[in-house]
Amino acid sequence: MNRTDMSAQTEDIRVALDIGTTKVCVIVGRKNEYDKIEIIGFGKVASEGVRRGVVSNIDKTVAAIKEAVAQAERSSGIIIEEVTVGIAGQHIKSIEQQGILTRDYPESEITADDISTIIDQNYRLALPPGDEILHIIPQEYDVDNEYGVMDPIGMSGNRLVGRFHIITGQITASKNIKRCIVKAGLKCREITLEPMASAAAVLSNEEKEAGVVLIDIGGGTTDITIYEGSIIRRTAVIPLGGNVVTSDIKQGCTVMEKQAEKLKVRYGSALLDAVENSRIITIPGLHGRPPKEISEKNLVKIIQARVEEIMSYVLWEIKNSGYDRKLTAGMVLTGGGSLLKNLDDLAEYYSGRTTRVGTPVEHLAHGYSDYICSPIYSTAIGLLIHAIESDSPVYQPPVVEEEPLDDTQDDNPRSGRFIRKFVRKAQDFFEVQPDSELH
Repeated sequence: MNRTDMSAQTEDIRVALDIGTTKVCVIVGRKNEYDKIEIIGFGKVASEGVRRGVVSNIDKTVAAIKEAVAQAERSSGIIIEEVTVGIAGQHIKSIEQQGILTRDYPESEITADDISTIIDQNYRLALPPGDEILHIIPQEYDVDNEYGVMDPIGMSGNRLVGRFHIITGQITASKNIKRCIVKAGLKCREITLEPMASAAAVLSNEEKEAGVVLIDIGGGTTDITIYEGSIIRRTAVIPLGGNVVTSDIKQGCTVMEKQAEKLKVRYGSALLDAVENSRIITIPGLHGRPPKEISEKNLVKIIQARVEEIMSYVLWEIKNSGYDRKLTAGMVLTGGGSLLKNLDDLAEYYSGRTTRVGTPVEHLAHGYSDYICSPIYSTAIGLLIHAIESDSPVYQPPVVEEEPLDDTQDDNPRSGRFIRKFVRKAQDFFEVQPDSELH
């Protein structure tokens, strides 16, 4: 393969990094000629340095990122240098804000510069110490006496009023994510709110227009995103997820954490009424102790109690959003926690709304692995979609000249970036065609 072919093959490729409470996942992909996402590389390892969506141990997180990236590089046959990463956690907050612009020439048309000016006003918003603005999402605009305008560009008017949904988070949380990425020998292309990424992967345009609640149940948190009129109206994070269910089983059944997780996955259910005949589950004892017997109904009682608590928080957020009666499309569950048996039935019964489990397959090209279309990877695939739809490419065409060193670690023969540069230059020199199959 010559350099021109390699450039054409890699310039449209994007990489998503999902740093979750239970896993670190890297997905490599690009958009094909039919506007569908082709997955060409994948890597996943267990996450041990993240607690409730926030990095708590940088060294462990860096090690997990390196291993996941290495797996994705082997399966895709490319050298990963830059990633789009997600951010989540209970530190995420949202506020509603209004901006006003009085125009000097009301007869002239409203331009994109006017919109940028009114959006920039929000960056002067006084925030609690240690917080920063992550996203500013326009809701609608008023132009003089015209209210509820979605796109005012091209209209004329004296007074432009904009309403915005502003998402904030802790500065230290985003800095720790960036620090982990740099220590792993990578560059951070962009940080995106994970609930927004999940919505891009599993929600249809019709659902967003009609009004829908996306409930992303991860290992450490449950993220809520409310759409109505194709606009994000509310975001919220509940500091409870699948891990707290596992913890309840561990305490209620007095078993080890690994045994509790296996009980949840294999025998767990969110609905006690769905358990017809209560089986007795036998668990091997520790160090020669006799085996332990657990009633399936008692297991499900423990699970249902915690899931109902999480759903009560979800319904509280929906009620306080002001869109309680505008959610025609009901609720969509996704994330690893949504795989709990009968969870959609419980959510529908508890909320009175139609509910489905969302899988990230709508935007994927044919031929994807069944493994990748699980709700577990909704956030990662959503981050990939977001990266692909943004402007600048992740990969630049390979060059023969020596690349400038932008990190003091680049000249260290043991650093990840040094090794990647060496391998890439060797591929360019020998014109080796990388393996592009996803294993």
